[in-house]
Amino acid sequence: MAFQNKNLSVIAYANGFTLWHYASSADKMTAITASGYFDSVKTLMNVGDIVIINASDNTSLKKVSANATNVTVAALA
Repeated sequence: MAFQNKNLSVIAYANGFTLWHYASSADKMTAITASGYFDSVKTLMNVGDIVIINASDNTSLKKVSANATNVTVAALA
């Protein structure tokens, strides 16, 4: 299944940093963390933001990164 805007919410915002929550009962973590999944909201998400992801098979914290065309999420370092 594809990204659903209604499943994304802001938990906190301060000093240019946003803590997001995304929940999907249909998508697995591998699909949600694939490059480009969040592209439709790339103007909202910033590099360094954190996303709490509740997927159908797992829950995880990820950091937002990006390149010229895609939004990606990766493990916290």
